[in-house]
Amino acid sequence: MNASYLQLLGLAMRARKVVLGEQQIIKEVQAKKAQLILIVSDIGEQTRKKITDKCKFYDIPYVFVDDRETLSRAIGSKDRVAVAIMDKGFANKLETLLKV
Repeated sequence: MNASYLQLLGLAMRARKVVLGEQQIIKEVQAKKAQLILIVSDIGEQTRKKITDKCKFYDIPYVFVDDRETLSRAIGSKDRVAVAIMDKGFANKLETLLKV
């Protein structure tokens, strides 16, 4: 994966434009406030299905990225399997860097 997206993700986290936690992410997707969901490649099957199904239903783009350790380190947190990007500018740039 492109390491520059991790730097941008860290910047978005410091700007408070990232939502963490499975329930909070689902809530933001249902409210159509989330602009992009980043999901780690080593997420559990049940959680993957829950998040991707919600994203498909509410037409929110999502991308599979590195493993949970890499993502967690980029945002300065522990054991995160998904994050919601709330800002359209950050979401557009991340999509470009990840070539969605």
